[in-house]
Amino acid sequence: MPGASFDANCRLCPRLAGFLDEVREQHPDYHCRPVAPFGSARHRLLIVGLAPGMHGANRTARPFTGDHAGILLYRTLHKQGFATRPDSFAANDGLRLRDCRITNAVKCLPPGNKPLPAEVRTCNRYLESELAALRPGAVVVALGSIAHTAVLRAIGQRPTSCRFVHGAEHELPKGLRLLDSYHCSRLNTNTSRLTPAMFDRVFARARHLLDR
Repeated sequence: MPGASFDANCRLCPRLAGFLDEVREQHPDYHCRPVAPFGSARHRLLIVGLAPGMHGANRTARPFTGDHAGILLYRTLHKQGFATRPDSFAANDGLRLRDCRITNAVKCLPPGNKPLPAEVRTCNRYLESELAALRPGAVVVALGSIAHTAVLRAIGQRPTSCRFVHGAEHELPKGLRLLDSYHCSRLNTNTSRLTPAMFDRVFARARHLLDR
């Protein structure tokens, strides 16, 4: 069923569905369901992350909200004019995205933050629909190699057709452009594999492409 719309009740991946059930027992006040994309209904920038974090999106029901991974992301989006505020801590905090939408390659929390390849492929139907809705000239930012590969698969390109490299830029069919960035995870930011300046350059480039 390619190109499916987001399904808040999706349980197509038995391992992920079972894990969410376990987490819900431990944290009954957490969202513990597929996490919907967040942002503008009409947007020219689509950010694709990996999957919801245990105490972030899986808790708050908003991508990159409530955990470390979102700190640098929302600060950078605000700096480049894509967000109305530099921090995101709850789904009802009043933050709005401008001309921007955030989603994940996998919509459910995976054990150890590591989805299986089969789970990424199963969830790809939703990303396919999100990418198909973009207008020519839109920019997609992939946070990490798994998100990069998921984007290529969702548009029908072989994963080997474009190599993931931080800061790389790729032309996609239908007038889309893909920018690569390391994921803004605690591991990458604490080890300086990804610095704020490196991350900002990716989104400054996105802003430049959209403002041309």
